[in-house]
Amino acid sequence: MLTRRFGDFDSAEDAVQEALLAAAVQWPQEGTPGNPYGWLVQVASRRLIEQVRAEQARRRREDRSARELPADRHSAPPADEVDQGGQDDTLTLLFLCCHPSLSPAAAVALTLRSVGGLSTGEIARAFLVPEPTMGQRISRAKQRIKASGVPFRMPEPEERAERLDAVLHVLYLIFNEGYSSTTGPGLQRTELSHEAIRLARTVHALLPHDGEAAGLLALMLLTHARSAARTGPDGELVPLAEQDRSRWDAPAIAEGVALVTAALPRGPVGPYQLQAAIAAVHDEAPSAGETDWPQILALYEVLERASGSPVVALNRAVAASMVHGPAAGFDALAALEADGRLADHYRVSVVRAHLLEQSGDRTGAARQLRAAAERTASLPERHYLTLHAARLDAAAPTE
Repeated sequence: MLTRRFGDFDSAEDAVQEALLAAAVQWPQEGTPGNPYGWLVQVASRRLIEQVRAEQARRRREDRSARELPADRHSAPPADEVDQGGQDDTLTLLFLCCHPSLSPAAAVALTLRSVGGLSTGEIARAFLVPEPTMGQRISRAKQRIKASGVPFRMPEPEERAERLDAVLHVLYLIFNEGYSSTTGPGLQRTELSHEAIRLARTVHALLPHDGEAAGLLALMLLTHARSAARTGPDGELVPLAEQDRSRWDAPAIAEGVALVTAALPRGPVGPYQLQAAIAAVHDEAPSAGETDWPQILALYEVLERASGSPVVALNRAVAASMVHGPAAGFDALAALEADGRLADHYRVSVVRAHLLEQSGDRTGAARQLRAAAERTASLPERHYLTLHAARLDAAAPTE
């Protein structure tokens, strides 16, 4: 909203941060206002106005805002008059951050930081790059947005197509961080998952005939449907094969299956539709033992050719082992390790542990699980991997 009114994305972000800090100090002492959203808008707007008046360099942006906006919208309205419905400014900001003047990697990183609320470290891990590198990428992206002078509005239909790939990738990463948090004490950050699903619904409604927009929404619904069963009473991780499937969200599964079933025949088939199809096979299986692994392996093979992702290749190694035995999984894992893109990633050790356990080598599997536990920043995952390693050690034959 501030960017739309004042025309300066970078300064609006700073003003919002200042308003949030003020709220963190004042609300515990004075009580939460009746309209917290409107309070934040008012305070952040005042910060921006103060900067405009205090700094000569801001006058150019003030003049630009005066030309672009009606006079009655130069300052924030009273809190009780703030419009919280209608136009979705978050979606508009999403498309703004995915401007074609940015490289796809920069657009995704900026949007994750500014729209998704992820930290620079979380984004760096998602991209498999060092945190300082990601910090520089986000800073440069902000400057390019600032220099472009692009107005804060939803792009025209032809422009949306140019930005859609980046928009969908952003939502995918936001959802993934919400579903399996890379850091912290909790396995999930449901506020991120819900926001990603909400925005994916909005994009799908905006582009109802786009197969990948439908596929992404289906993937989120089919995956999020398992959320309630992914943790035990004390918040501990419960792996897919051990989950109580009666706790899965049946309406979300039905909606996701319907979306991907309708999207696949329309073509062309993209990575999100293929991932949704894989998730649907898992969700429709009555039990882990009845999972159609040959179909999942076939879908992963198509997905790997379409995406070239090392994470997809890692998942395909697991599927290959479930269909053809652990030797096939080890062959796929060896080819992936030769690639080098997932070097030292903890999930490689997790998959190797799975293959070793399948082969009957419990001691070797436990060793790999402990190595993975040392490298993951997620406390629930670390706890699960450590406990599973201990169980394997206890079950291993003694010499």
